[in-house]
Amino acid sequence: MDAQVLAPLIPIAAIIAIAAVKIARLRATRAELPSTDVTARLEAVEHGLQGLQEELAETQERLDFAERLLTKAREERRIEG
Repeated sequence: MDAQVLAPLIPIAAIIAIAAVKIARLRATRAELPSTDVTARLEAVEHGLQGLQEELAETQERLDFAERLLTKAREERRIEG
């Protein structure tokens, strides 16, 4: 083949090769599983988050109760006054 015909194919082949290497690297890193240490730490964070969510729900219930008491007291004062 003539050099003029092959010249445009070289950059195209290089782009394809670079893309293939990037795809291979992505597949190789994606297949790795997290270590047991990372898994244990993630479970600890999830457990802590669950505890915080429960505390937040309890705090919200207490706030709702306090708001109801305040509203009731205001209504009683308005009716009496």
